[in-house]
Amino acid sequence: MGRIETLTNMPLLSTLLLLPLLGIAMIWLIPQVRARMISLVTLILALIPALAALILLDSASSDFQMVETYPWIPALDAHFRFGIDGFSAPFLPLTILLFIAVTLASWKRIQNMPRIYYSLLLMFATATLGVFISIDTLAFFLFWELTLAPLYFLISLWGIGPHRRYAATKYTLFMLAGGIPLLLAFTVLAINHAEIIGATPPAGLSFDYLTLLDTPLPPGMETIVFVFLLIGFAIKTPLFPLHTWLPIVALEGPVPIAALLVGLKLGAYGLIRFAIPLAPTAAQELHWLLAGLGVVGILYGALAALNQTNLRRMLAYSSMSHVGLVVLGVAAFNQQGLQGAMFQLYNFVLIAGGLFLLTGYLHHRLGSTDLIHLGGVAQSMPLLAAFFMFLGLASLGIPGTSGFPAEFLILISALTTHTGAGLAALFGIIIGAGYLLNSYRQSFYGPITDSQIRTAQDLKPRELLTMLVFSLLVLMFGLFPGEVLEMTQATTDAWLSRLH
Repeated sequence: MGRIETLTNMPLLSTLLLLPLLGIAMIWLIPQVRARMISLVTLILALIPALAALILLDSASSDFQMVETYPWIPALDAHFRFGIDGFSAPFLPLTILLFIAVTLASWKRIQNMPRIYYSLLLMFATATLGVFISIDTLAFFLFWELTLAPLYFLISLWGIGPHRRYAATKYTLFMLAGGIPLLLAFTVLAINHAEIIGATPPAGLSFDYLTLLDTPLPPGMETIVFVFLLIGFAIKTPLFPLHTWLPIVALEGPVPIAALLVGLKLGAYGLIRFAIPLAPTAAQELHWLLAGLGVVGILYGALAALNQTNLRRMLAYSSMSHVGLVVLGVAAFNQQGLQGAMFQLYNFVLIAGGLFLLTGYLHHRLGSTDLIHLGGVAQSMPLLAAFFMFLGLASLGIPGTSGFPAEFLILISALTTHTGAGLAALFGIIIGAGYLLNSYRQSFYGPITDSQIRTAQDLKPRELLTMLVFSLLVLMFGLFPGEVLEMTQATTDAWLSRLH
């Protein structure tokens, strides 16, 4: 009991943020040690407080727990305030796990400027974790924007396509454009709080998330805030028609970094965490917009994936289709839809991230992921083919995998609240089976089209370990989904209570 109390009183969340920063310092202070080893050890150490926070979370409570507050800009009442609840806690170990997998995937493939590469990777890890644990809107925005710099350099310097710098610039400009409405919305909320309490800004400003939740908004202002937040988060998610950065980054950027972008859906998390709770009435009035964006994303992503001739572009559009399903589940504004949406976001880390890592292994061996160059891959790489099929089936929601409870809950909620949208989602899932199985058949079976395939090495031990861990977690959450649903239950109830 004493050890548990000691852990509870430890600043686990700030420790989690500081460890990657410490790793960056070690990379530059100890040049005789390989940067990749320091990065790996740092992330493994960071997994300890992440798992501790998850284990110590009281899932019966909807309150933010393990809250830490550090002064930042006193004049604006802005603080580094960290906390987790049933929604954000699972993201911590899953995020660290994906960064560990990316580090292993980059192990012997980063020959130029490895210290800069792994420093940027750890910087991106810190910013991502900050997004998940921040409960001050200004601190959240800071971490949100801090993800841009490392990604720009990771894509432009280590991308694998001839247009990698264009892809990096396009991604950065899209994200900067999305940050403007986010900052405007948070500023409007802070000024409204000051007016409500009768203070003249900057006195009375508050960027504290919990304070803003309890501050009423005039109807017109609430609609403006919701639309601003929706636009900002839709670009990052991405939702149609703000998605055009994703396929080109998936094709031109480093494949492990693309795995992070499709696996960590920060935009969808922001929509659920901030946009709807801070403007609940406007969100309900515009439920048709959310459902419409979800359906268009599902169908457009599936149809686009069906016509791709490259595995990476196919998976990029596939992730867009699946995130449309998440938005549709959220638009139902009921327990099944929201829990299914959160479950699906956790799945993205393991399933979408895992599939992209596998395509990265293929590209490293063969120099291409074009379907025309991949015939007969299963003959020389049966393990890689088997894991790709398993994770691909999980993405389709096959029973026994973690994709099934997530998609089933979303479809049930959609069919009961937006029947037409639910039927369209079912059609999108059928198309999904078509593009996945067709791409798999062309890539892994049939006649060998490239002599390199005959001598290609199957999964190496570190790659096999990564895929085993990912697949076992997908299987475990699929067979025992109750653990995940129980963890999100209280937070779901509190989230829904704000809408009524």
